[in-house]
Amino acid sequence: MSVSYVELNEADERTQKFYQQAADRFEMLLNIFKVFGHTPELGEAFTQSVMAMLKDGELDWATKELIILKATHRNVCRYCVVQHETVSKRLGISEEKIADIGDDRYQSSPHFTDAEKTLLDLTIQIGDDANQVSKSLWKRLHKHFTEPQIVEAVYVITQYIAISKFGDALGVELEPVFSGFDPILHLSPVF
Repeated sequence: MSVSYVELNEADERTQKFYQQAADRFEMLLNIFKVFGHTPELGEAFTQSVMAMLKDGELDWATKELIILKATHRNVCRYCVVQHETVSKRLGISEEKIADIGDDRYQSSPHFTDAEKTLLDLTIQIGDDANQVSKSLWKRLHKHFTEPQIVEAVYVITQYIAISKFGDALGVELEPVFSGFDPILHLSPVF
C-alpha cells in the first residue's frame, strides 16, 4: 500500500456519501474507493463513472465485463481481475469463457461470438496503440455494433486500463473477503 485508506469513520460527510453509494452497489466498501477519501471531488466522479459503466447501457453489463477482464488482465492487475471475475460469474459468465479471455485463446474459443471477439481485439489494440485501430477492425466493429455501443465500449476499455494502473500504482490491496482467491485468469508475475 502506497497511500492510506480513508476509512468510513474517518471520512467527511461528502466522502461518506459516495462511500455509501459504492457500498450499497458492491455489498461492501471496496479499497479502491477508500483511496479516494483523500480527494472527495475525484471520488465522487470516480464513483459516478463506475456506477454508469457497471450496469446495462448501450452494451449489456456482461459484455462490458468481458472487455474489463481483457483490459485488466493485460495490465496484470490482480485487484481488478479478482474483482471482475467475481462479478462476471455473478452475471452468468462461465469459468470456461473467463479462462479463454487470457492471451489469444478467445480468438478460437467456441465461447465467444464474433462480436465479442471483435471487442476483445479492440481492447488489445487500444492497450497497445489506440492511434492504430485498423480500417478492418473499424469495419468489423460497425458490422456488429451501433456507434453508441462503440463509444461505450471504448470508454469502458480506456477507463479500466486507467483504473487498473491507478489501483496498482497506489498499491490497492484486495479486501480480506478475497483472501486465498485464485483467479481463473493467471497473471504474470510483476518484477
